[in-house]
This record gives sequence, structure tokens and C-alpha cells, in this order.
Amino acid sequence: MFARAHLVVALQLVQGYTGHIPFVHHLKQYFSTHKKHGSRDRKQIAQLCYCWFRLGHAFKNLEPVDRMIAGLFLCSKEPNGLLQSLHEEWNEKTTLSTEAKLALIDPENILSLAVFAAVLFPLQSELSADIDATAFACSHLDQPDLFIRIRPAYLESVQKKLNKAGVPFIMETSDGCRLPNGFKVEELFSLNQELVVQDLNSQRATGMVEEIAISLRQQDDLAIWDACAASGGKSIFVFDRLPGARLTVSDIRSSILQNLYQRFRQAGLYSYNGFVADLSDPAKAGEEYRKLEPQQLIIADLPCTGSGTWSRTPEQLCFFEAGAIENYAALQKKILASLIPKLAEGGYLLYITCSVFSKENEANINWLLETYPLQCLKMKTLNGYSEKADSMFAALLQKL
Repeated sequence: MFARAHLVVALQLVQGYTGHIPFVHHLKQYFSTHKKHGSRDRKQIAQLCYCWFRLGHAFKNLEPVDRMIAGLFLCSKEPNGLLQSLHEEWNEKTTLSTEAKLALIDPENILSLAVFAAVLFPLQSELSADIDATAFACSHLDQPDLFIRIRPAYLESVQKKLNKAGVPFIMETSDGCRLPNGFKVEELFSLNQELVVQDLNSQRATGMVEEIAISLRQQDDLAIWDACAASGGKSIFVFDRLPGARLTVSDIRSSILQNLYQRFRQAGLYSYNGFVADLSDPAKAGEEYRKLEPQQLIIADLPCTGSGTWSRTPEQLCFFEAGAIENYAALQKKILASLIPKLAEGGYLLYITCSVFSKENEANINWLLETYPLQCLKMKTLNGYSEKADSMFAALLQKL
């Protein structure tokens, strides 16, 4: 009874959603004005909504109710009470492969896994070369895990707290940890002081700095600029690896920088320079940008489509417009044109996107190499779809 009521509400929510704000905010707005829903109700309604979006453009031939239940079936890896209430027969078959499930959903029009993937994620021709298109598309049926990076001096204490609380965890790197999705880290730890919430491949991308750490530490007065700093996770990473550096952070959004400054205080990071700058046009970048001296390392985690993170925001599968890829690629080139003049001779540029599209990744690196005196030391697509993590792209370049 309750499951059917939740299904009705979920359908109203997804059908009334226009994509103008992140769906999580759309949900919060609804629940804030409909107090009748308890925590279990909210969880099940949200689950149904996200299962709908995880189908992308697939199964649009089905009736909306059937499509939402099909989404729940495909996204369920084990039997659960919600699916039991909505489709008891399917609930017994949740451990089947995705291909076997497809045959049950629409027996008269059975889709192969490759065809289903191409409909779910139709932009496969835009993908970077190292990405398995079918595996990547199907990964959107899964919610990624939660990842943290444990800060220096807290490794042992954080692990002890997790063990004491009975929280399952896996150390993926020396200080990078995998946790169950939905675990409320802030209830057990002091965020940014003990640990930083940072996706596994974000840690790996920023970790390219470690490959040049010896060279950087030899600099008498090491200057590092996190040019599109956003929430500052990568800045804190670099600070932990290169604590003596002079750090500069900038972003186009002053509100984001205020959040970053608060995180820095929590992290014990007080010595830095921060400023707001529109780096898409050097003429508009401002006085702080113009005064900035040559930097030995520039981190360019550029604004992008975010397509490597859509497993966390699957509504993008339904609302993203392909023309935005070109727009982001062009914006990235404009920002890079502002960054390279501030890179010291022999200095390093760490290029990062959370995109899976080649125009934002390899194509932009090729453009950089053709346009500026740079050499590419390393370029890598960080595929998260087989690890329940985000997919990212990173390249390390050096100015000649």
C-alpha cells in the first residue's frame, strides 16, 4: 500500500522536474513543504526517482509506472522490500545479470546489453578513447561508493573509530578509504581536520603531484596556484603533500570561495592567498590575477560537463544537451589561455576534468601542445565505472 503511494509521488516528482536545479534540491523543496513524509517515506520516494533517471533514455516505450518499476529492478542488486511490494516476481530475480533482467522487462522487444547501453547513454561517440562505452553506460545503474582521504597524523585514529563503530571500509590507497554510500561521515569525524571527502579518482588525479614532488620540493620558494579551486579538496591534498608551499586559490564564485576558506580553517590551513577571478578573459580577471607571479605548479580542475559523475546525479542523463560539450571545451581553452602565461619556465600544469568526453580531455591537451611550449609528461583517463567511483581525466604537463 505504502509502496504504491510512494510510486505515485515519485512519478509526480520526476514528471514535474525540468532540470533547472539539481534534483536533490528539487526533492528537498518538495519534502520541506510536505511534512507528512517520514524518513522511510522520503528514502523510498527518492530511491524510485533516482532509479527512473538511471535509465537515461531507455524504455521510454513503457508506461511511466512500469518504467519506474523497471528502473528499480535494474538498479537492485539484491531483494528488497520496496520491489517486493511493487513486483514480487522480479524481486526474486534481482541477482540476475543486467542482460537477463532486460529480457524480463520487455520480452517482446528484448534489448542486447550494447543496444540498451547506447540508448541509456546516447553520446557514446563523444567518449574518450579509453572508455568502454557499454560498461560506462551500464555503471549508471549503480550508486557510487563514498570515498575519503585521511589526513596526515589521523590515519590510525580514523581506522580505530571506523572499527569501533562497525563501519565496513577498504583502504584503497595509503590514505584513501572506501566507505558505504550514505554513511554520515560528519557524525563520526571532524570533517577537513581528520579527513576530507574526496572521490577515489579525484585523489588519484591530484596524486599526480607526487610524481613531481621531489622536483617541487627542490624549489626555494615554491608557489602553487589552484586556479579553479571550488571547494578546495585538491588544495588541501597538495598542502598535505607539500606543506611549505605558498598557496594561491581562486574561483569565479565568491560564495564558493567563502566555503573554501571555512574548510581551510577546519583543515588548519591559514597561510594562503585567495581571490575571485573570471579566468575566461584575462582582461576581466582582475588585479590579483595581474599581480600573480610565475607559479611552479598550477592546478587546473576546469569547469566541465561533469559527465564522469553522472552516476551521482543521474538526472543529467535525461537533461544534458550535447551542445554543452563544445561550450565547455571552448571555455576550458579560454581559461587555459589565462593560466599558461602565469606558469613559470619549467613549471608544471596539472589538468583535470571530471568529464568522459574527448573534446574536454585529449583534444584540449592536443590543443595545448600545439599552441604553447609545453610537453605532456603523463595523460590518463581514470575510469571509475568498474570501481563504483567517478570517472575523471588528468594530464601533467611541463612548460619548456
